[in-house]
Amino acid sequence: MEMTARASFIQAVMLALMLVLSSSSGWAQKQKGSSLKTVELCNGSDHVSPEARIDGCTAFIEAGEGALNGFVVAYNNRGNAYSAKADYERAIKDFLEATRLDPNYAKAFNNLGVAYLRTGAHDLAISAFEEALKLNPNYGAAYANRAAAYLKANAYDRAARDYDEAIRLDPKLEAARSGRCWTRAVLGALQAALEDCDIVLRSETNNAAAYDSRALINLKMGQFSAAIDDYNSALRFAPKLASALYGRGLARFKLGDTDGGQSDMSAAKKIDARIDEAFVRYGMP
Repeated sequence: MEMTARASFIQAVMLALMLVLSSSSGWAQKQKGSSLKTVELCNGSDHVSPEARIDGCTAFIEAGEGALNGFVVAYNNRGNAYSAKADYERAIKDFLEATRLDPNYAKAFNNLGVAYLRTGAHDLAISAFEEALKLNPNYGAAYANRAAAYLKANAYDRAARDYDEAIRLDPKLEAARSGRCWTRAVLGALQAALEDCDIVLRSETNNAAAYDSRALINLKMGQFSAAIDDYNSALRFAPKLASALYGRGLARFKLGDTDGGQSDMSAAKKIDARIDEAFVRYGMP
């Protein structure tokens, strides 16, 4: 599974910067059109590109005008833009600055955790998500993101508990339900896992991760043809998904297709040399 591997959980903070700036002693009314445009760009209005958003936030920060909360949101927004460009080192610096300026800003801690997770710093990610949840215990996305971090650390029981809480708080959080499907499949709660995957796939028919998860369920249930069908669907949307290639290889072996099975498993190992070890953890030696 992929943060969330499987998911992308965090959206940019929308409209917050404009609201903050508009409340600060008539600041907005005193600015020229170019300054207002800078605020709009930093805020992400009109679906601007990450580059334009970075430029807008940088201009606002360097101008040094406005309320403290405006700078907090500007650093957070610029961090989101850097994350969108996969420039996680700069994103982390901006999120850290946002949390330094406002230690009570739960969204910045959550976004910091996502950036850490995408760089493979799982322990730091978990710590950041924990800070977000201390500040906002009802933050469903932060639970889902911490669950993704636990998955990366192979802490499946903890991941399952966090996914449960994320879905309790936000039943429409499809990324959490997809992640829980995978977690339940690994833990052996196959019928419950199947229900989660089916719910996700009814609304997201191109979700490679959910097909991959359901395929593992079918593999564990001995439904090898169904597993191959789901792995084929996963690979149609994510051709380099090593778990789908390796799982399809196992299913083909089970059906007597030795050549096909070996071909798939070899291709999977070229993408992830330790994928066979992962399947042992999943309960499929």
